[in-house]
Amino acid sequence: QVQLVESGGGSVQPGGSLRLSCVAPETYFARYAMGWYRWPPGEERELVAAMSATGRISYKDFVKGRFTISRDIGKNTLYLQMNDLKPEDTAVYYCQALELETEPWGQGTQVTVSS
Repeated sequence: QVQLVESGGGSVQPGGSLRLSCVAPETYFARYAMGWYRWPPGEERELVAAMSATGRISYKDFVKGRFTISRDIGKNTLYLQMNDLKPEDTAVYYCQALELETEPWGQGTQVTVSS
């Protein structure tokens, strides 16, 4: 049963911004590292940013300085603030617990960056 719900995607021009949200089960944030992934068309799914249960953050090099991962535990929500978006950021974005990649995923949210 899918328990993750992503939202906030859309179509923007290069240089634009979007803020993605992911509502996850209450227990996830205390038990697992949570990550934002993306699946570009014709490519493999890839991890973009992650936050451990203790709040340690990591980013892939291609989003450093542009994307910010955060969470609101009281709202059971993970966020991804995306600034200075580029056409190569076009993908379906998902959140998932890093340890649960073999479990069902949410529907994702589409991000399209084009002029």
